[in-house]
Amino acid sequence: MKKISHFIDGKIYSDDKSRLGPIFNPAIGEEIAKVELASKTTVEMAIENSAKAFQKWSKTTPINRARILAKFKDLLIKNMDDLAVMVSEQHGKTIPDAKGSIQRGIEVVEYATGITDSLKGDHSANVGTNVDSHTLRQPLGVCAGITPFNFPAMVPMWMFPVAIACGNTFVLKPSEKDPSCPMKLAELAIQAGLPPGVLNCVNGDKEAVDTLLESKTVQAISFVGSTPIAEYVYHTGTKNNKRVQALGGAKNHMIIMPDADIDKTTDALIGSAFGSAGERCMAISVAVCVGKKTNEKIKTKLLKEASKLNVGPYTDEKSDFGPLNNQAHFKKVLGYIDTGEKEGAKLLADGRKFKKQGYENGYFVGPTIFNDVKPDMKIYKEEIFGPVLSMMTTETYEDALKLVNDHELGNGAAVFTKSGNIAKHFTENAKIGMIGVNVPIPVPVAYHSFGGWKRSLFGDHSMHGPEGVRFYTKLKTATVTWVEDNAGPEFTIPVLS
Repeated sequence: MKKISHFIDGKIYSDDKSRLGPIFNPAIGEEIAKVELASKTTVEMAIENSAKAFQKWSKTTPINRARILAKFKDLLIKNMDDLAVMVSEQHGKTIPDAKGSIQRGIEVVEYATGITDSLKGDHSANVGTNVDSHTLRQPLGVCAGITPFNFPAMVPMWMFPVAIACGNTFVLKPSEKDPSCPMKLAELAIQAGLPPGVLNCVNGDKEAVDTLLESKTVQAISFVGSTPIAEYVYHTGTKNNKRVQALGGAKNHMIIMPDADIDKTTDALIGSAFGSAGERCMAISVAVCVGKKTNEKIKTKLLKEASKLNVGPYTDEKSDFGPLNNQAHFKKVLGYIDTGEKEGAKLLADGRKFKKQGYENGYFVGPTIFNDVKPDMKIYKEEIFGPVLSMMTTETYEDALKLVNDHELGNGAAVFTKSGNIAKHFTENAKIGMIGVNVPIPVPVAYHSFGGWKRSLFGDHSMHGPEGVRFYTKLKTATVTWVEDNAGPEFTIPVLS
């Protein structure tokens, strides 16, 4: 059986004494590979190797760092098909979905190739008599990223391209559920000319995570995952004097006004609620209909369109979405559906009944729709992370907005309306990090920054874009004056290396 190891100092590194974890193909529910789970010693070795590489990499000019990343971007495009299969086989998402997520990652790499402009700093002349002042943005040192199973290509590329473009070195700890694609990313970076040690990749579980969080050498931690783990990462990392950006879970609402276009809104709701089997932190999981008539119109159209969705393996080109990633999560999502029924929500479409011929052991859940969901229900309060949509009804827009603002998670939210006044009010008053107006999944482009509010983000900086540059650099301000030039005609300026 295939075994996936680590990538340290520019090459594959295997620790024969390490524990092994299983890797499954979720479409068939069978183990297809093993992954080494790094020991504390292996992680520390990767950190030390990155610390050594930092000495030279941090002195490499920003333009030369950017040129390597440009070659890396070209290799990503060239290897797109192979990367997508790696993602789909171990995660379960369809090939088009996998390619879309990789493309999103490539856009961050592309942004990082223009990092020179973001690192210029500011300059003020004559802040005092013969005194100038200027700022520099300098790298932190060794940074680390801990990434989730749902986007094994995209989320790592939210992190390390910006970090290394800023002059840092990086230790990536991807999900042990689908590690092949992140390993391939590290290999392609070396092919592009990245020096060994600048990007290391260690596979592992909590032992690896805690080693990164507690290391005195690691200066910054980036994390994406569930809210409880994000909070743990934030508090543990900051306790160990690190910068931390920890993105947690989400419960994204879509407010549907009575004037919304029913066909377009339903299409948007179908894609955003059920795409990627709901395993994305920007999925719409709550549809808030303003008015009973709005709910009735959306419900009728939604059930009709959801029944047309083709759920299947990535090898079937007709599949609209695939299985959930792993058995434990599969059982958890089924448990949420059971709970919703017990709590009194009206189950309109039951994904538990879905079975795919020939894939009976796969982790498939069909489109699931609840109506009459209440704010005190568990299925409303918690992130389900599956193809489960909750429908709610309010009498007014103000009541709908209150639902959005009262929820403890504040990642993304959308409003569908033809009213400019409603759109403006929602944009300005929703206590949410990312807002969509007639856009169901308002993921910012690479040159803006991604991050939520409330318990969806722990830390002061969002990911990629300008916020990413600020997170991965420290600001230095210099105030300079030359009262008298004492160099003299015989003085030779030394050449500094």
